[in-house]
Amino acid sequence: MQTSDSWPGSSVELLTPTGALLQVPFSEIKAVCFVRDFGGSETWLLNRTFHVRPKANGLWVRLCFRDGDSLEGMAANNLLQNEPTGFSVTPPDPTFQNQRVFVPKEALTRVEVLGVIGSPLRRPRKPALEPVLEKDKQLEMFEP
Repeated sequence: MQTSDSWPGSSVELLTPTGALLQVPFSEIKAVCFVRDFGGSETWLLNRTFHVRPKANGLWVRLCFRDGDSLEGMAANNLLQNEPTGFSVTPPDPTFQNQRVFVPKEALTRVEVLGVIGSPLRRPRKPALEPVLEKDKQLEMFEP
């Protein structure tokens, strides 16, 4: 996938299995799915939400489309990796046909952050160790 040089961020250039080059404007795209192979089953209808909290690090997001449809995925928790023209997410089931999905901003009505997974702000603190004095090591049962 490569954006057009004529107007940056206005379209996607796709290479078809027959070798033809197509230039599709973002206004006509709902999502671009990066698939394992072209012989697989339907890539869009199944596995679009997480059934449990994801374990991968990143932003757990829900992308809400103009047609009322939605897709959940994991986006990078790094502002330098955000693309100005859309969002690139890893879908809920990594063993499914879709490996990555790119959604142009023009196809969306809103983007919801459902959770931050693996945030460095929420690391558990290690308890401070108190010094153990020699007299505290063993309790005395009988007084002399």
